[in-house]
Amino acid sequence: MGFFSRLFRIGKAEANAALDYLEDPVKMTEQGISEMKGKLELSIKALAEVKALAIRSKNDANKYRNKMNEYENKAIALIKRAESGAIEPSEADRLASAALGEKEQAGQSLHNTLQTQKTYDAQVAKLESTIDRLKKQIRKWENEAKMLKARAKVSKATKVVNKQLAGIDADSTVAMLERMKDKIEQDEAIAESYADIAFENQSIDEEIDSVLEASAGSGSDALAALKAKLSGGDKAITE
Repeated sequence: MGFFSRLFRIGKAEANAALDYLEDPVKMTEQGISEMKGKLELSIKALAEVKALAIRSKNDANKYRNKMNEYENKAIALIKRAESGAIEPSEADRLASAALGEKEQAGQSLHNTLQTQKTYDAQVAKLESTIDRLKKQIRKWENEAKMLKARAKVSKATKVVNKQLAGIDADSTVAMLERMKDKIEQDEAIAESYADIAFENQSIDEEIDSVLEASAGSGSDALAALKAKLSGGDKAITE
């Protein structure tokens, strides 16, 4: 059971870093299950063989019981034949004694067979107990194997993610973003300066026309507002 004790210790060491230097716990569990199933098969085979011997012993015991009854009945029949005069009494006694001797031998054989059957029955009970225990252990380790496989998948995925995260240089990323920000601000400033330069490069005629257009628009708007006001006042007086 040293293998299974070691396997149990590995199963208990859930977060122990030393697991990285040991055998794969999933493979170890599967190997343990395979060995248990092999033992189970041998135990079932042995159980079948011992049960066969127990059945034969039971059949032999019944056979010896029948012989005992048979020889006893023969002895009784011989005595009755002698009493009826069909057989000489001396001959009947000799044969009846021989029949009782056979009965005694059958009785001894029955005793030995019952002792053997008792031994076989004890072996059957022991093997059945062993088989039951192995079945329970197999179910236990099969469940353990499922859990270990699930944990192994999660652990592997987590390890990959953490390794990727560990490889990210946060300072480098921040520095890169700052450089991008500076470049954008510089580009915006350059664009604004070009706009100022374009305005400064206007000819005097363009500048005059631009001012006149702006003032003309303002006068037109003011005139339209005044006309609207006067129109509204005349309407009020008329009413």
